Amino acid sequence: MNTYPHPLIAREGWPYLGLACALALSVQLLAGWWSVPFWLVAVFVLQFFRDPPRIVPEGDRWVLSPADGRIVAVMETPDPYLQRLSVKVSVFMNVFNVHSNRSPCAGRVQQVVYHPGLFVNADLDKASEANERNALVLETPSGRQLTCVQVAGLIARRILCYVKPGDSLYAGQRYGFIRFGSRVDIYLPLGSRVRVAIGDKVKATCTVLAEWPES
Repeated sequence: MNTYPHPLIAREGWPYLGLACALALSVQLLAGWWSVPFWLVAVFVLQFFRDPPRIVPEGDRWVLSPADGRIVAVMETPDPYLQRLSVKVSVFMNVFNVHSNRSPCAGRVQQVVYHPGLFVNADLDKASEANERNALVLETPSGRQLTCVQVAGLIARRILCYVKPGDSLYAGQRYGFIRFGSRVDIYLPLGSRVRVAIGDKVKATCTVLAEWPES
């Protein structure tokens, strides 16, 4: 399935891109070749806010990656939102990854919990507890639950989440955005079959992170 109800360049980036291009053009008109560094900044902003369409794998057993990036953690740890032991899979996004966040499964939003916090390097595991973050608890039509947490990073200063409790999401649906480098943690029920390993590169929606436990 291919669903894509939003622009190729994320709306969150339009003001930044407009400002960068306007500044580069102004410098070019005034100083010619001295504008090159400013155009490079504009190209960087353009690539950062790109938001390409993705193909959603068929099937309801998959837990999909909510973000582009690199796997930095796969571990058993308590889920602080569902109050149970879980398997946590963490995706680190650097400044060259797509920063649109997408639902890892079809389900209804049970909770949205925001925590203010620090902005330490999101590549570090302590970022899951110390940094600014926004948690989404989802429940699938079959009653399974997981938690998906947007975590701000060293450079990131704005977590955006566009859903609220009671909303229904389809797998791969765009629900938020984090500006300029960050991390997303997924807390899965024990027994989930994780299909990625630390160091793997993943793509939002396209990559299957795990399979749900057998019923």
